[in-house]
Formats: sequence, C-alpha cells, structure tokens
Amino acid sequence: MANRTKISEVKNLRETDGKKIFRSMVLLRSVQARTAKNGSEFLMLEFGDNSGTIGAMCFDGSPAFQQLKDSQPGTALEIEAAADFYLGRLSPKIESVRRLSESEIQETLADLAPVSPCDPNAMRAELQNIIESISDQSLRATVLYAINEVGEAYFTSTAATKMHHAYVHGLLEHSLKTARMACALLPLYPYIDRDLVLSGCILHDIGKVEEYSQTLVPERTRAGILHGHVVLGYRIVRKAGLKNGLSADLQERLEHIILSHQGELEWGAAARAATPEAVFVSAIDNFDAKMGAIEAALAGAGDSEFVEVGALRSKILATPVIREK
Repeated sequence: MANRTKISEVKNLRETDGKKIFRSMVLLRSVQARTAKNGSEFLMLEFGDNSGTIGAMCFDGSPAFQQLKDSQPGTALEIEAAADFYLGRLSPKIESVRRLSESEIQETLADLAPVSPCDPNAMRAELQNIIESISDQSLRATVLYAINEVGEAYFTSTAATKMHHAYVHGLLEHSLKTARMACALLPLYPYIDRDLVLSGCILHDIGKVEEYSQTLVPERTRAGILHGHVVLGYRIVRKAGLKNGLSADLQERLEHIILSHQGELEWGAAARAATPEAVFVSAIDNFDAKMGAIEAALAGAGDSEFVEVGALRSKILATPVIREK
C-alpha cells in the first residue's frame, strides 16, 4: 500500500491543505447518478476501506465517469482524486479509477473491508463458553442448532450496513457484547430467567445472516427487504426450538424475545416486549447498538470537535476528556 492514502487520512485533510492529490484502494459502496441545474450529469459516490467511508463526486467529462457509472457496489478500485471542498466540507473530485485484479483484491482484502476491532477467534471461544453455561439442555441445544443451521455466516456477518457494528464479524461482536452485559446485570434482577435471556441475546439478531448479502459490501437481500431480520430470525429460532424439544412455554417466550427485541413497532419490532426477559434483552440490545454507533463515529472523527451519530440523530463531543494534572 506504498504511496496510497487510507480513507481515515483523507478525512483528516483540511481546506487549508489545498487540493491535494491522493490515491487509495477502496470498495465502491454506493453510486447514484444525478443531474445538475445546467443539465449535466454527475455521480454521488461513497467509497470505503477498513478505516472508514467517504463521499465523493465525479462529473460527466471526467475520464473516470463512465467506468464509475457502470460499476456495482462492492467493486474494488484504485482511485486518484483531488481533495476539494464544498461549503467547507470535504468533497473529493475523482480524477481516475482502476479496477483491482483478483490477485490485488486478495492481497489487500484486510485493508478494503472494515473488520471488527476484536479478535474473532477469541470472541467465538467466549461465546461458546457462554452457550455452555446455559443450564437448560433444550435451550442450549436450540442455540447450537440455530447457529449450526446458518453456519459460518453467524461468525462473519455484519450486524448492519451503516448504523452499528457495520463490519465483518459485527454480528458476532454485537451478540457477544449483549450476552456479556446480560451476565454482568442478571445478578441485579434475580426474577429474570438467565438461560432464556442468554439464549435471546445470542439469537436475537440471527436473522441478519439472511437479511444481508454476505459480500464485501453487504446489501439487504430480497428476503431482507420483504421480511426483515426479525421475521427471518423468528423462523430460524422456531425451527431450532421445535427440533430440540423446547416446551411450549419456553418456545413461546424465546420466540417473543426475537419478535420484540427491536423495541418499538416503528423500529421494526413485530410486538412490544411483554415478558421480563424480552424487556431486558431489548434494552441491552438498544444500548449496545447505540454505543457501537458512537464507537464507529469516534473512530472516524479525526480531529473534529463534534461528530454526527446517525443512530442518535445528533452530534456528540468527540474530543477526549481533559484532566488537570
């Protein structure tokens, strides 16, 4: 990657730096054709690597225009661009583009796709230990069956396309963190069933392996658009429970956690949480999703004082706490 600039470095460029030319290896995340007031066509683009994403523009007449217009999201490219600014905001202008060869993609894969900052093998081992701690044999078998049913995608899938844990192993990281929080908080609420909560934490988002394409730039699949991960997850978990002899009561309660974990109907929940365990899982799921969104925003904040967090629909202070010596 010599002489190539990471997206995180590009985002740190300032207008006072002038129109610096940079080259980057990126994935094309989105491309939209627009028409200017003068009738000329231009492209609104989003590129990304494992350090972040950035918007850019390309105008008709540029040597890169037609190739970018014809490219699909997920295409791996080397771009050359000028760090231009519009109304004080960074808006790079693409000068040239080259599609990466398959060998180049394999060599730079870890640099192209955003990946969880956590060790996937360590996360997987920790999750397995939590599953083994589920004392109810039928619930433990249900969890294992559901994960085996979807296969390796459970451990590699993103948890979202933008909002939170939107990277390789994101689903695993998010599911594990909710289970960790459950283990820490459950002693405070002895009336809540531990086995049911842990099963719900591990399985609540399992439908995302079918909601999102398992590609370098995940997009919502046909099933994801038509049904959503709540319904898709419910189906996976229902089959797993029936196959492993869950009692009718446990089956209903576990399914309810899946159906209600989004919290509100307008957020995608099929039902509002109506058991202590469902309220518990929904609350910690929401908490970890928001903190994950904040973590991602801070990672891409550069030296900005405030950073926009889409999941919160607001800006947060990005500068570190200053302590007096």
